[in-house]
Amino acid sequence: MSIDQILARGPVIPVLIVEDPASAVPLGRALVAGGLTVLEVTLRTPTAMECMRRMIGEVEGAVVGAGTVLDAKTRQACADAGAAFCVSPGLIRDEPADGPVPLLPGVATATELMEGLAQGFTRFKLFPANVAGGIDALKAFASPFQQAKFCPTGGVSAKNAADYLALSNVACVGGSWVAPAEAVRAGDWGRITELARAAAALRGAHPMEG
Repeated sequence: MSIDQILARGPVIPVLIVEDPASAVPLGRALVAGGLTVLEVTLRTPTAMECMRRMIGEVEGAVVGAGTVLDAKTRQACADAGAAFCVSPGLIRDEPADGPVPLLPGVATATELMEGLAQGFTRFKLFPANVAGGIDALKAFASPFQQAKFCPTGGVSAKNAADYLALSNVACVGGSWVAPAEAVRAGDWGRITELARAAAALRGAHPMEG
């Protein structure tokens, strides 16, 4: 799948920190049941790769990728593990857009955005969105960088997600609110499905083009 196809599958990409591999599959299934099919497993725990592999192998209907990918070696390892995409919190120097698996690099400034465009990327994660200017920054980027579309992440919540999604240069948003840590620890999959269903019902005012 192309990065555009992945970003277009739903308005919200859950950003997941999974500590217990036993939780990975029921968590993934709960999110998919609620209508969120693109899942980002962040590589922030020692078990993250195992959790990602389990989701890839056992969660039907899910498009599973890796987050917090910091270098080219990790991007390749995630591709080898079956990840459909990778997300990085920043630009990976000299890493091309046409690598082993689609990559969504993070940017926070106009300079970083220009560097990313020069590397061949047109789809970016604005991160951390709440620190990098949020909605105002995205509005400012829209005119000079018309080829760029974004998945803002960081400080995005159920309260402001619709405001982000209403912007013409926002393809979708990333957020952790759909899988609260306490709900995951408690195995409250019903609550997670409800949160996912509410998130999946969000729609941007402008579908992604190009």
